[in-house]
Amino acid sequence: MQSCIRRCSETVVRGVFCNRHLSPSLPLVSLWFQQRSHTPARPAKPTDPPFIGDSYMSEDVPPQTGCPDSIRSRVGKTEFGERFLESIPVLQWAKHVTPEQHRRLSRYPGAHGWGGIDYDSEILILSKIKIMLILFTMCLWIVVVFRTNGAIIKGFEEDVGSRTTHYTFSTNTLMNSMLSYAGIGYRRPPVSKETRYIFLPDHDRDYLLMKAAATHTLVDRGREKGKNPVKYFGEDVSAEKLKMYHPDFIRYLRNRFLRSSTLKTRFKDIYRPSTGATMLLAALHTCDQVSAYGFMTPDYKKYSDHYYDKNYHPVGFFANHDLRMEMNLWQQLHKAGLMRLYMRN
Repeated sequence: MQSCIRRCSETVVRGVFCNRHLSPSLPLVSLWFQQRSHTPARPAKPTDPPFIGDSYMSEDVPPQTGCPDSIRSRVGKTEFGERFLESIPVLQWAKHVTPEQHRRLSRYPGAHGWGGIDYDSEILILSKIKIMLILFTMCLWIVVVFRTNGAIIKGFEEDVGSRTTHYTFSTNTLMNSMLSYAGIGYRRPPVSKETRYIFLPDHDRDYLLMKAAATHTLVDRGREKGKNPVKYFGEDVSAEKLKMYHPDFIRYLRNRFLRSSTLKTRFKDIYRPSTGATMLLAALHTCDQVSAYGFMTPDYKKYSDHYYDKNYHPVGFFANHDLRMEMNLWQQLHKAGLMRLYMRN
């Protein structure tokens, strides 16, 4: 495993409430969204080191649908039953902004908490995000298209489409993507009236950029100091268009589904689920049905790393993600009947 951080490529996730059949050659997800019901969080194991933090906030949100074949109705009968928390908060939103929650989450660094994040100047921006739960509470027959990081669209519309309803990223992956893929046409995230931007908060940079975007001001400090968020998100960016994953959710995914041996190494603080894994597991926690297309499978060596590669490039493995573990998880979830993983065979 290489010690450098994995470079940013694109992941596309398409949600279709009517389970429309889509080409298995594309990395897509078929989603049917609903709200979550209440399940108490499991306390941390006494043997866990403190940074693991296997205890989480719980949302008391009644389900909108009563689908008899939903993931929630089946998960308890599978090997994932004890791991799965229906009530875990997927996104951060206004009611989570309290000094008590800041003290609790300050114990965990990176994407897994609010360690190093200032409450007054950074966390309070979340109080402006009044509707951050809307992504996962819709109950309409619509198609949603998710893209991440280096979302190269021009010239590949026939394969990856042209719409983007939700763009998932961290500030670090966004800046790296703009640098790495400028030569093949990537200038900024997709911008449209329907596009929403979902931050995966790795650093204080994400809160600072969100604050600037929500208030239409320049970033006031940090590595992006003086930068104008309009350059990335368009003139009509607003608090309504901004969302952010809850650090409890990211930590929970790491602890319950992707507890890699990397956590026993010096790279434990930078390790987290990949952006694509976060999006797919979010779907499993917010949908009645999930179908996934184009995610990494055991025959990955047959295919180039990116769909836009002109020449074959092998998949790279780096310390901040465990892509092989994620690949095995997709196989297990498919065999358990909790999602449909489309494979070329």
